[in-house]
Amino acid sequence: MAKPAILAVDDEAEVLRALARDLRKTYGKDYRILRAEGGEAALEAVLELQERAEPLALVISDQRMPVLSGVQLLERVAEAFPAAKRVLLTAYADTDAAITAINQSKVHYYLLKPWDDASLYPVVGDLLDDWQSGYRPGYEGLHVIGSRWSADAHAIKDFLARNQVPYTFADVETDDDAKAAAARYDSLPLVHVPGEDMLVAPSVSDVASKVGLHSQAARPFYDLAIVGAGPAGLAAAVYGASEGLETVLIEGQAPGGQAGTSSRIENYLGFPTGLSGGDLARRAVTQARRFGVEILTPQQVTRMRVEGPYRILELTDGSEVSSHTVMLSMGVAWRTLPADPEGKFTGAGVYYGAATTEAINCRGQTIYTVGAGNSAGQAAIYFANYAAKVVMLVRGSSLAAKMSHYLVDRIEQTDNIEVMVHHEITACHGDTSLEQLTLRNNETGDEHNVDAQYLFCFIGAAPKTSWLEGTAARDKRGFIYTGVDIPEISMATWPLPRNPFPLETSVPGVFAAGDVRANSIKRVASAVGEGSVAVSTMHQHLASL
Repeated sequence: MAKPAILAVDDEAEVLRALARDLRKTYGKDYRILRAEGGEAALEAVLELQERAEPLALVISDQRMPVLSGVQLLERVAEAFPAAKRVLLTAYADTDAAITAINQSKVHYYLLKPWDDASLYPVVGDLLDDWQSGYRPGYEGLHVIGSRWSADAHAIKDFLARNQVPYTFADVETDDDAKAAAARYDSLPLVHVPGEDMLVAPSVSDVASKVGLHSQAARPFYDLAIVGAGPAGLAAAVYGASEGLETVLIEGQAPGGQAGTSSRIENYLGFPTGLSGGDLARRAVTQARRFGVEILTPQQVTRMRVEGPYRILELTDGSEVSSHTVMLSMGVAWRTLPADPEGKFTGAGVYYGAATTEAINCRGQTIYTVGAGNSAGQAAIYFANYAAKVVMLVRGSSLAAKMSHYLVDRIEQTDNIEVMVHHEITACHGDTSLEQLTLRNNETGDEHNVDAQYLFCFIGAAPKTSWLEGTAARDKRGFIYTGVDIPEISMATWPLPRNPFPLETSVPGVFAAGDVRANSIKRVASAVGEGSVAVSTMHQHLASL
């Protein structure tokens, strides 16, 4: 299989040679470095790659070129290779145009001329890492075979994608080879790991163990045990481990939490072009592992108990993890759709969160989203790149009440997104997968059916903290009290002469951060801040033992 290509474009031959030389010096081992003198030649090269079904990872193009400008070229590249990263090379005088191109066109980043190693390689390296996380290397990787309407197949695909494990998927309904393979086995889905026997109808845990993920703790005791690998948990892991704490991070599904399912986060400080939740999680996991954090996934905590200075977490497989301090950062889970009460269509047309693994199947389709928060807006914009039309169902009178202004503007500017206010779903219909929705106008009471094969739900979230019953105090909705918010009745059993630290729960040495914490600000940046700040008070607690 051909190596992925990086295409350098400039109409000045000397500049083009220098750019290609610098790219080849660092990336030539893993990528083919192609050159094109001008926009027309570059477009011809891109279309040739598309015809040969060869991968294109990144295009760096000068802006000021005759006939076809850099922005125009990168827009055409996005049509042929939506996943390819696109960088505009521009002069200082054109930076306003470059920023406009990022906001309105298909551009991921811009670099100023003349570039140097310090400006070129960090940007290109990050973009290539992001591209590689979604790259599916064909037959050389892991194969999943099943029906695209199978909830079990979707669970495996989603798990692999969120854990940054490359795979290919073959649909038994459209792929003859997949159909032939399925005929040899009694159950689906099938998962083939290179060098291993075929896994027949495996659980997510079975697949995880085969691809090298770990769910068993390597040691019996840690300084810090973190439950939940969302932004708050990952931040606590990085800061704790970097400051010398033996740290274990326990995650039930995949690092990133609910934020990890976000198709785009555009207001996170330091990323002017935005980044996906998966990209943020990938970066944070790499950082945590660099500092020696042990990550257990998929693994669930079922109970916590306190024995003197030790906090003991009981896991679903019967094993235990002991530590001096615990961080509770489980985040929240999407509420299920009332119109699908038994979950008949979950994973078979009805999905919770952005479920970006399904995007490729949405080409030419009309898809529906329900919800009016930022996650719904980000998903609508993302799916609009694939679907023929995205219909947003909003129970209220507008998007502005719950959604950030920049997202509302983006949605209004996207031609193939329709917003239906005062609408909700009252029923889902179909045989083995979603086929129709019943929509109700909550102003008029009128109902009508629409054909729909894909529905993505963002209808609020709730914490899953029932396993803390009898330990950390929670409010009526299950969110965990911390610091001064802990009720007096819970403080009656507080055993220490000091008051709880700001992010400490009603159990000394047990902290909570992020969305699971009562009265928290539901933003990625605030969760990261809480997770890192809590580590400083953990040190104070540990010093008192």
